[in-house]
Amino acid sequence: MSELDKTYHPKEVEERYYAFWEESGAFACDPQSNARPYVIMMPPPNVTGSLHMGHALTFTIQDVLIRWHRMSGQDAFWQPGMDHAGIATQMVVERQLAEQDLHRRDMGREAFVERVWQWKEESGGTITRQLRRLGASADWARERFTMDDGLSEAVRKVFVQLFKEGLIYRDKRLVNWDPKLHTAISDLEVQQKEVKGKLWHFRYPIEGEEGRYIVVATTRPETMLGDTAVAVHPDDERYKDLVGRHCVLPLVGRRMPIVADLHADPEAGSGAVKITPAHDFNDFEVGRRHDLTFINIFDENACLNDEVPAAYRGMDRFAAREKVVADIEALGLLDQVEDHTHSVPHGDRSGVVIEPWLTDQWYCDAKTLAEPCIKAVEDGRTRFVPKQWENTYFEWMRNIQPWCISRQLWWGHQIPAWYGPDGQVFVEETEEEALKAAETHYGRPTTLERDGDVLDTWFSSALWPFSTLGWPSKDEAVQHDLERYYPGSVLVTGFDIIFFWVARMMMMGMHFMGDVPFRDVYIHALVRDQHGQKMSKSKGNIIDPLELIDSYGSDALRFTLASLAVPGRDIKLSADRVEGYRNFTTKLWNAARFCLMNQAKVDEALKPEALEQTLNRWLVGKVVALRKGLDASISAYRLNDAASQLYHFTWAEFCDWYIELSKPILTGPDEAAADEVRRTTGWALNHLLRLLHPFMPFVTSALWEHFRGANAPELISAELPEFDEAIVDREAAEEIDWVIRLISEVRAVRAEMNVPPAAIVPLAVRDADAVSRKRLDTHEALISRLARVKRQSDSGDGDAAGTLQILLGEATFLLPLADVIDISAERGRLERELEKARQELTKIDRKLGNEQFIAKAPVEVVEENRERREEAALMVGKLEAAVTRLAAA
Repeated sequence: MSELDKTYHPKEVEERYYAFWEESGAFACDPQSNARPYVIMMPPPNVTGSLHMGHALTFTIQDVLIRWHRMSGQDAFWQPGMDHAGIATQMVVERQLAEQDLHRRDMGREAFVERVWQWKEESGGTITRQLRRLGASADWARERFTMDDGLSEAVRKVFVQLFKEGLIYRDKRLVNWDPKLHTAISDLEVQQKEVKGKLWHFRYPIEGEEGRYIVVATTRPETMLGDTAVAVHPDDERYKDLVGRHCVLPLVGRRMPIVADLHADPEAGSGAVKITPAHDFNDFEVGRRHDLTFINIFDENACLNDEVPAAYRGMDRFAAREKVVADIEALGLLDQVEDHTHSVPHGDRSGVVIEPWLTDQWYCDAKTLAEPCIKAVEDGRTRFVPKQWENTYFEWMRNIQPWCISRQLWWGHQIPAWYGPDGQVFVEETEEEALKAAETHYGRPTTLERDGDVLDTWFSSALWPFSTLGWPSKDEAVQHDLERYYPGSVLVTGFDIIFFWVARMMMMGMHFMGDVPFRDVYIHALVRDQHGQKMSKSKGNIIDPLELIDSYGSDALRFTLASLAVPGRDIKLSADRVEGYRNFTTKLWNAARFCLMNQAKVDEALKPEALEQTLNRWLVGKVVALRKGLDASISAYRLNDAASQLYHFTWAEFCDWYIELSKPILTGPDEAAADEVRRTTGWALNHLLRLLHPFMPFVTSALWEHFRGANAPELISAELPEFDEAIVDREAAEEIDWVIRLISEVRAVRAEMNVPPAAIVPLAVRDADAVSRKRLDTHEALISRLARVKRQSDSGDGDAAGTLQILLGEATFLLPLADVIDISAERGRLERELEKARQELTKIDRKLGNEQFIAKAPVEVVEENRERREEAALMVGKLEAAVTRLAAA
């Protein structure tokens, strides 16, 4: 075994250990094992994706959980894979073609899809290589892709079965239409942008009542050409006499009913609303309630079609907007124009304004599929952590709308539907089966044309928890895996896809597997910048996880993210935080080097309960408490608490206290005691490295080579320590904790009072019982060295001027400082600092008490001020205590 390098080199260690782990099969599950399975289905990143900070967080959490349960003796299975990412991938390849002056339609569908597969093999999957740099211990040998043969078979089977059960159907409804990409897109792919626009108020003439008008307002004047009604609130007295009558649509001359509908808000504008059922989602529902005419006035490019007057046909929607306004004004029907800031939907990939468009699409009856999923969460078969996310889930599931599952793309799962010459549809898993069905229907062989659409990417993703295991194959091994690894133990994901993925996996899992797809859903927060701002290219505040790994190492980034992963609270990340945990890695490394230099060793025959030194028995108790605390925190998904416990034990209890307190023993004359310290140190580090490994797999593996023991396996395959509570010595714990508290209190007073570091301060004690006196006598040399004090006669005068008091249990410790510092000057300094701190606290309180500030300031700014208030209040409390202490001196 080589010596431990003076400096830890993350890059070299990470490359070496990850390659070894993967090649040795350390990440693999064991379907034949008798161990209890622990399963996480990796949310499949897009094949076009690269690692961003959100990925780093979610995959760090998952890897910590997988490694922890693997080391707990369970059959840990982390299913990896990638999503084909329909629109994103097609756009990447289309951009490449555009550079060669090619368009996919020039190539034809088959050649284009072949080109996408070629791109996928050559350039896709960058993110899985990057995940390896993060240390992700997924079972890569079982990696799946949403368009591989097995998953494609699952998609076809699900589509056909749902169609034949009446749960998939074709319908003409409104969709989010992207006029640049020429496809429907999901709500998730729509980005709302605030736009400074106009609100135009038009006067529509009332039929048969010359000179009377009803005023409507719109931000999209061009859509008025598709209006088929005006709605007013049924209780709006201003329009009672108009309900059931008609108005005339200017420019078109169409006669339109005036209907009473709750959609109209009497408090907004005139209280009357123009209804364009074919181009507004709310108007669509109004149209259905009142059996209105649906007039689609746009083509696929969002240009006006032949349903509008000739003067507007073929015009771009925005050019038509200008002409409509000008023409309305020329007729004297423009009532007013207001400046108006409002949200406008844009395609997140194309960047163009999305148009609600009436078109024929395939839909899934999500409402029916959602019912058992709602009950499953109500009954506790799946639980959300934090629990409040159940409300978000219930809100969406109970108000769920039909799911548009078709997309007008070429890359994706082509819908298994074929049309006969009369439009009759045949839905089957293969073309051969469709042709047979058509022959039966028509009584003769018939040529069919396949539907050109592909399925929404989320459709195949919804099957991920069971399709990745081989469903619907009846193979014996597949059936065994399905029984063993479905449902999963936990799904770890962000809140933004509760609707789009979590809910749909619940639907498909319940319908096809008869059970929920996962027992727990852990919803983690967002990673923001250090000021609480959302990261974006436009703000220039994106933090690249790979750059942080290059600078500080993977372990430092992982531990940072785990320590900040407070359930329900967004993470404020900065490079400084990661640097801080790089220092933690260095602290661990240096401590291990110090211990090795002092001949620390792993003695597998060591019996913790037989240790003689009080300090060693204290350390054993701390390790046992750490193990117990980590179990509780990790089982509750409080990884931040677990990281905090590991940090505190490593830095404070082991490095700062145990190593320091043990130095006199190591350098003392009692060789047996020194040997016991060396063996206890080796025992503690052996156990600490196992407990730290899920969070910091690389540095712990490198150190394990020196603290593993003769017969121990590789750290990734080692088991977490198990302890009998009987080895904990309560008296030893109380004794050393007492010593540490006393030293810490003296140090705190020295710091508060600006006592020079080199000064030796007198220390006396009053009212101490026999136990405290014995502890003080036993550890006097340690206390004197580490607190820089000199013990005085215990009959010291606590009332002498300049004497500060420290209460520790029943005892009062006295620190006469009059000859060490200028008491008056220190009191003045502390009072000035206290006044300054109080002013800062008052300033923050005024801001947080301002209702306008709370209403208008961004959420992250308010949150930042609340955090500043907590810090200011703590500082005020600390300074008040110091001033009070000094006043009593």
